[in-house]
Amino acid sequence: MFDVIRDTIRRIPKGKVSTYGDVARAAGFPGASRQVVWALQDSRGLPWHRVVGAGGKILLRGESALDQRFRLEAEGVIFHGSRIHMEAHQFNWPKRTRGSGKRAAKSGSARA
Repeated sequence: MFDVIRDTIRRIPKGKVSTYGDVARAAGFPGASRQVVWALQDSRGLPWHRVVGAGGKILLRGESALDQRFRLEAEGVIFHGSRIHMEAHQFNWPKRTRGSGKRAAKSGSARA
C-alpha cells in the first residue's frame, strides 16, 4: 500500500499540489488519507511539500510548515493568506480506468 501511495505522490508535478485525501483516492485507497501521512513520514526523496490538507491548508507545524510554504512558493505556488490558491494549483488526477476495463472484459467473456 505504501509503495503505491509513494509512487502516486511522485506523479504530482512541480507547481501543483494535492490533498492527502486526493492522493489516497488516486492511489486506489479512498478514505486512507492517514496512510498517506504515514507513507510520507518514512520516505526520502519524495516531493512531500506538494501534499497539503483540504482546502489548501498546510497542516505541518513550526519550521516544517515554513519549509513547506517556502518550497511551494519557490515552485510558483500562490497563497491567499495561509491557504494555497487551489483553483490555480490543485493537481487534477486522471480518472482511473484500470479496474473498469478488466471488469468489462471479464463480464463480456463470461457471457459469451
